[in-house]
Amino acid sequence: MAKPAIQRYFPGLSKNTFLLAFSSLFADISTEMLYPVLPVFLTQTLKASGAIVGLVDGFAQATQNIVQGFSGALSDKLQKRKSIALSGYFLAAIAKPLMGLSTVWQGVFGARLLDRLGTGIRSAPRDALIASSADEKDRGKAFGLEGLGDNAGAFLGPLLAVFLLYALHVGIRAIFYLAIIPGLLAFFMVLLVKERSGAVAAKSKIDVSLRQFPKGYWKYLLVTALFGLGNSSNAFLILRTQDIGASLETTILIYAAFNLVAALISYPAGSLSDTWGRKNILLASFVIFLIAYLGFALAHNILLIAALFVLYGVYQGIFRAVGKAFAADFVPEHLRASGIGWYSTTVGLLQLVASVVAGLLWDRVGHVAVFYYGAAFAAVGSVGLLVLLPREDKNRGDSE
Repeated sequence: MAKPAIQRYFPGLSKNTFLLAFSSLFADISTEMLYPVLPVFLTQTLKASGAIVGLVDGFAQATQNIVQGFSGALSDKLQKRKSIALSGYFLAAIAKPLMGLSTVWQGVFGARLLDRLGTGIRSAPRDALIASSADEKDRGKAFGLEGLGDNAGAFLGPLLAVFLLYALHVGIRAIFYLAIIPGLLAFFMVLLVKERSGAVAAKSKIDVSLRQFPKGYWKYLLVTALFGLGNSSNAFLILRTQDIGASLETTILIYAAFNLVAALISYPAGSLSDTWGRKNILLASFVIFLIAYLGFALAHNILLIAALFVLYGVYQGIFRAVGKAFAADFVPEHLRASGIGWYSTTVGLLQLVASVVAGLLWDRVGHVAVFYYGAAFAAVGSVGLLVLLPREDKNRGDSE
């Protein structure tokens, strides 16, 4: 009886799509459980400085971003998606309790690097599995459903940690130990995925060098990079929220609402991109980002900031789902993991650059300068999207 209902609300999606969406849900619950805990654990339990907190997170994120491209290339070279993704999920899961076992910040640093290494390894082959779990006409829906799972995990994870800490009075180290449970559930979801034998199995030994990507793909990466130069860490939105007087509790609730909105918008955005075109929906997300950032620069009211954070959640949900689906469109199936992997690397590394610049602006120029800077590059990225990708060619990656 349930099957017709699923087909009615999620047409064109397979069992694999749902399993991969659930894997993202559990993986993000595992990761985001530690979001409000890790800085406190480092500074209060292990007596590390704020600079150490930045060092740990900066190197961890850079590791994840760089590894994604190479993991995708390896996945395409071997024509293996599931096994590589599984290894990444397993590494990320076991890294969580290792952080909790650490007695010095260097131990947390090593375990955090292992966690992000696993995340980087799994991302591109998992996204290639998502792309192959639905027909091209339903690809936006597939990535939208995965985005729903991912952002829902980002919403539930911090709330679960707060509940464990303050309602059940669980010790802070125990949060790290418990985080392995959703991490392993994510691993088992992928274990149940049935990997489709590639239509290009005979090409399993092909060269997957960067020269093989089509010109349109490089133009898309350039647009992504232009926009990404202003897309700094969400931490600056949180700092701005507290900057105008919001309490820590209020800030956490606003952040949770942001993730909830991103989760709710992901699937509809992906579905709309299947019918209205990826470029149009992605452009809408750039414009929403621009409006939100201008609002953060100008607003001085907590309610308005909360509304802008929710609006920013709309951008986040659209960009994550449609951006990856668009990257998948540009490349043929045998290059899909590396195509999505290098796209994700571009997004991540440019966000790292943007965050460094934003930090300098925050400290040396003024807090609002961060948001004017971000809005300016959102405008540049929007123009680049219109000029460099003037026509959206259906099935561009699948026709050879």
